[in-house]
Amino acid sequence: MVLNLRINPYTPGAGMLPKYLAGRDEIIEEAKDTLAYIANGYVTRSTIFYGLRGVGKTVLLTAIEDIASENRIYTEHIEAMENGSFTESISLYVNKLLRKMSVREKARQYIDTAMNVAASFQLFYNKEGETSIGINPDMIKSVGIADTGNLQNDLTELFVHLGKVGQKIGVGAVLFIDEIQYIKDNEFEALIAAVHRCNQLGLPIAIFAAGLPKVARIAGNIKSYAERLFRFVAVDKLADDEAKLALMQPAENFGVKYTEEALNTILRHTECYPYFLQEYGQQVWKYLNPETKIITEDDVDKAYNNFVSALDESFFKVRHDRASEKELLFMKAMVKCGSLPCSTNKVAMNMNSSYNRIAPIRAQLIHKGFIYATNRGEISFTVPQFDKYLKRIYNL
Repeated sequence: MVLNLRINPYTPGAGMLPKYLAGRDEIIEEAKDTLAYIANGYVTRSTIFYGLRGVGKTVLLTAIEDIASENRIYTEHIEAMENGSFTESISLYVNKLLRKMSVREKARQYIDTAMNVAASFQLFYNKEGETSIGINPDMIKSVGIADTGNLQNDLTELFVHLGKVGQKIGVGAVLFIDEIQYIKDNEFEALIAAVHRCNQLGLPIAIFAAGLPKVARIAGNIKSYAERLFRFVAVDKLADDEAKLALMQPAENFGVKYTEEALNTILRHTECYPYFLQEYGQQVWKYLNPETKIITEDDVDKAYNNFVSALDESFFKVRHDRASEKELLFMKAMVKCGSLPCSTNKVAMNMNSSYNRIAPIRAQLIHKGFIYATNRGEISFTVPQFDKYLKRIYNL
């Protein structure tokens, strides 16, 4: 049926799950092992995925969360915000988890205490000084738990009480945290300590988180035992054969095939980054001949400008527009280095400045997630091909 070819099987977007998740089988299987422990009320190790933009970290979180839900594990998804309060978010989502768990008969006697602890935490750390949990403030104050003002202590109390409910009903909870690099150091430290205490007590609470490459270093600097608590899993671009499957499998559902030359050209332009593959697939589908149902190299060439424009107007521009003039000057100087990663000293030379003068700009760009330190004294972009984008729009 020709009409079905009007459906585009590729899904570029922020965290949108593709029709075929290529190259992540091993990661998914390891996640299933973790979920098996939580589903049966056992303690297990948490996981943090890290990598560049566009490699599919959020997609992985979504896929694993779907598996958890299918197995009736209690889940909540948090997206850390650059200028937001993770502390306020965590209180809200732990409360939501407790509400879900409260329907289990075995948990009734534990829920009231846990809900009071959650309310106490939320009331203390909410900037507006109120709680959405709906418990009498006098009851909350009588608990005296999770409202000491010591975030590490209070978050630990919150997690422990959540974990004890899960332990009682035999099914634990999983928190999915995206953009974890935006969590402030004191919040990250408190989160690590809370997970550590739950592990010590054998409680079925786990974290699946995703962030930029710097998160592994941040966690290690904050708590030396972080590597024992979390599996830090690098998520990279796909291998060539995996990238080809990401293109071919969705098309095969419609009886469409790619020529080998077409596939190789797309791989060259996308460098096998999952987001770029989805974007190119979506653009080249528009040039598909419904009679032959074969995507050729000529089709790929025709779609190239649309592919670049789509990236420029969405994937790149949304990040570019968050940068200040000084930050843009710094990033243009990075492009002028010729190849990446480049040394900060060379960037300073390109800006006719000194390392000390540009160091605050470098720190701000790292905080915003534009760049990251690849090695000591070297930096690169967290967004693949961002240098090519800057070259295009500024004629560098």
